Amino acid sequence: MLRTFASLFKNKEIRNKIFFTLAMLLIYRIGSAIPVPGVNAEQLASQISDNSILSMMNLLGGGALERLSVFAMGVHPYITASIIIQLLSMDVIPALTEMAKSGQTGRQKMNQITRYLAVVLSFVQAYSLVYGFDKQYVILENASLSGYLFTATVLTAGSMFLIWIGDRISMKGIGNGISMIIFAGIVANMPAQFVQVYNILAGGLSQGELFNGILQFALYCLMYLAIIIFVIIMETAVRKIPIQYTNSSSIRGGSDITYLPFKINSASVIPVIFAQAIMTAPQIIISFFNTDLYNKLNSFLSLSRWPGLCIYAVLTVLFTFFYTDLQVDPDKIAENLGKSGAYIAGIRPGAETRTYLHKVLNRITVLGAAALTVVAVIPYLLTMFTPLTQATAIGGTGLIIVVGVAMETFGQLKGQLTQKQYHGFLK
Repeated sequence: MLRTFASLFKNKEIRNKIFFTLAMLLIYRIGSAIPVPGVNAEQLASQISDNSILSMMNLLGGGALERLSVFAMGVHPYITASIIIQLLSMDVIPALTEMAKSGQTGRQKMNQITRYLAVVLSFVQAYSLVYGFDKQYVILENASLSGYLFTATVLTAGSMFLIWIGDRISMKGIGNGISMIIFAGIVANMPAQFVQVYNILAGGLSQGELFNGILQFALYCLMYLAIIIFVIIMETAVRKIPIQYTNSSSIRGGSDITYLPFKINSASVIPVIFAQAIMTAPQIIISFFNTDLYNKLNSFLSLSRWPGLCIYAVLTVLFTFFYTDLQVDPDKIAENLGKSGAYIAGIRPGAETRTYLHKVLNRITVLGAAALTVVAVIPYLLTMFTPLTQATAIGGTGLIIVVGVAMETFGQLKGQLTQKQYHGFLK
């Protein structure tokens, strides 16, 4: 691996892409430290640490939410808009379905529609958050309609600027720009998170108790490492279905076997984001009308209590099956296998193949949903049985994103390096 990193930096074009990406991420981190004018960030930060859902949103945003910085909204409105457009293009709105099937031109039109929707969602979400925060925590100096509109506009502009930075990274840097921004936000919080955990477990203890505190911190680090390894296994695990071909030109030798890979977790982290959105939306809406009901609902849906945590786990499982069904279409796969003259060993083409693929997908999705749910609820289980707070608990959702983006980016860099070496060999 060290040799691969050395080869990457020897290549001038790849090295320039890496430096460009780092420069764009530096701009993002600087903007994350600039609060919106007229906001009492200290008052907000003290409240977010006690709210499980807001703590998770703050973790994914690299701490920008607790400061209500100009980048506090992050790229989440764009992600939500992308999910909505993707769902609507699944034979729900014929015009979007046609765009999805019309190649590069259609994808560009869908991308424009997604951005317009992201602007609307960003403003609505920003106004809702600012209004709810001010009513609950009194954070604005100008608590009027003009103050709400000004703050929401600044947050929307910051979110759109972040999307532009993500586009620049995708075009001139490495990896997917939107994913890299989320990755950078999560990683930026990790050092402070470990320091805070050490202060909780081992700080201020007497000499006799210090050893136990350090031991607990070491166990925390080992658990963190174990979760990373578990996430890597979960992200790379696939169910390989052997494929054979009927035409003689495609016959494989005994050592050259073709497989149809089904990922154990085809939905990635999207089900967790969906579950959080479903649990957050009612609270935001009710906060406009009834403060007492909002407080009761917030207490009931808190992820630091068993009712809210159980609902969160059930929603994660349900959305894992839902999004996997959207991402993987066994009927289409069976149709493509038939067109290419391929079949699954021991399974007749046609209806039997579709039934078999559905059965395999459902079985592995059970395993993937269980694994994803375990990783998602671990942070909140820790806060129930340890002195750790929501802000310092292991972010399973964040780790899934960090590991997934790191593996995807490293694979892309290796592919670019191999391509450059191949062209050099031809010359």
